[in-house]
Amino acid sequence: MSDELLNLRNTIDRLDEEILARLAERARSAQRIGEIKQGNLYRPEREAQVLRRLASANPGPLPDAAVQRIFREIMSACLALEHPTKVAYLGPAGTFSESAARKHFGGAAALMPMAAIDDVFRAVEAGNADYGVVPVENSTEGAVGGALDLLLANPLKICGEVNLRIHQHLLSKAEGIGAAKRLYSHAQSLAQCHEWLNRNLAQLSRVPVASNAEAARMAAEDPESCAIAGEAAGELYGLNVLAANIEDDPNNTTRFVVIGDHDAGPSGCDKTSLVCSALNRPGAMHGLLEPLARHGVDMTKLQSRPARGGLWEYVFYVDIDGHREDADVAAALKELNERAAFVKILGSYPVAAI
Repeated sequence: MSDELLNLRNTIDRLDEEILARLAERARSAQRIGEIKQGNLYRPEREAQVLRRLASANPGPLPDAAVQRIFREIMSACLALEHPTKVAYLGPAGTFSESAARKHFGGAAALMPMAAIDDVFRAVEAGNADYGVVPVENSTEGAVGGALDLLLANPLKICGEVNLRIHQHLLSKAEGIGAAKRLYSHAQSLAQCHEWLNRNLAQLSRVPVASNAEAARMAAEDPESCAIAGEAAGELYGLNVLAANIEDDPNNTTRFVVIGDHDAGPSGCDKTSLVCSALNRPGAMHGLLEPLARHGVDMTKLQSRPARGGLWEYVFYVDIDGHREDADVAAALKELNERAAFVKILGSYPVAAI
């Protein structure tokens, strides 16, 4: 072994010991904060500020995203010293919802798989889970209507968001595509991979199931089948990757929201989600949007959904830049409340930092 290599390894050992000592110091400080606060320790706005600050201060060579992932895990572990955060998500284990929950809350959170999205809401509302993570829209397939309806009907607030790149893999116990006779997958994943399937597996019978994780489980038990699912599900059930990244859109992304009994304070880079309905008169929709434009508030999303109160009546889901406590946003929302038939603020929360 060369002297240079030995010196470098000794330097790394010394640095590791220094990092460990600093981690212990940070953990003790986090514990003391918990003793002082004696309440909810998870502060989404504070975590977002920390992650953005570290990315801004990052000297390299590690990329910003890697630095943020490392510190997300540090914050998760420190938070778990006081109270492991219980997070409900759309299960079973191995779903993209689980990946989104781990991305946002880190590996120290206690994740709780639920059978349906409404079960996620019930678990949080009943206090059996501290927070929930639910999908609300996909860049390819659009809105998740059931989740939007539950946000309207439920008193819970949005306190965070997670953007997860969705990579779909063709998985099987078989060694090659030719051995498969059936394909299991969630209907939305089948739609996201429609063109690839038509080009490569047009003859294969497609069987929709409740989730991609369930598809992977079924493929693990059926050697003459394959499944479309993510990497986590493939590893969980010991499946081979027959083809990777088969989604038609290489930028395929699903947006998840974090729900809880509170939203978040201002972080400096925030988003506010709301739902409203217009009065039944000419120009009513323009009247809803005009205060946003006049106060310089940028609207980033407008999604209509049928209202359950009557035929051909609609509610509108709106995302705007800024926090509800920001002066321009607060002024626009005040006018919107005066003009709309109905307004519900779903929550203000930090824009996804990772």
